[in-house]
Amino acid sequence: MTGYRELPAPPSLRSEVECGWRAGVPADATPVDGNVLPDGCMDLMWIDGHVVVAGPDTTPHPRHPSPRSRTHRPRRQPRAPPALLGVPATELRNLRVPLTELAPTAARRTAAAVDDGRDPLAALADLARRLRAEHGAPDPAVRAAARHIAAGRSVADTADTMGWTLRTLYRRAAAAFGYGPATLRRVLRFRVAVALLAAGRAPADVAAHAGYADQPHLSREVRDLAGVTVGTLRP
Repeated sequence: MTGYRELPAPPSLRSEVECGWRAGVPADATPVDGNVLPDGCMDLMWIDGHVVVAGPDTTPHPRHPSPRSRTHRPRRQPRAPPALLGVPATELRNLRVPLTELAPTAARRTAAAVDDGRDPLAALADLARRLRAEHGAPDPAVRAAARHIAAGRSVADTADTMGWTLRTLYRRAAAAFGYGPATLRRVLRFRVAVALLAAGRAPADVAAHAGYADQPHLSREVRDLAGVTVGTLRP
């Protein structure tokens, strides 16, 4: 997809959102298919006039843009649980669901705001604030557990630190992120690796920095989670 541009996160969402981005395909351009890679997030997107919920991914999600296609999306911080819709994230895993199926009134209100000239990213920020007020802010305990997992702590050690049983940790992580703590650790580690590979770091260096056992371990995980080789993710 051409015309990709990143923008600062809306002030009200900076604790949860890294940045906003827009991407579009000009009418005279040839669209390029691609994949959206797992990143530990579940987001609200504005795609060609509609709000779409991007569920948490465990595999690469195919993207088939069309001419004049326009996408606007806030990119969430790693480990920011997507507790906005009042449904367990497991129900949306590996899916793209129109918001009209989950919160039709909110979807119509957002569409009307954009039709009236509201910037789509600003409209999505307004939508996130309303949903957060309705369903509550992300659980700080789950965010703390995710920080432990992202730092490389074992699942058992994380549960013990939080004062939870393993079953409780799995249940709370699955409801917030769409999968259990072991998969969450894989996805967050993979996200770090993707960023390092995109920056041109050598695979052996990436494997060591991101917490993989060795370079073959990195290669297997990239193949499983991205469906491509490590070399494909490097510039």
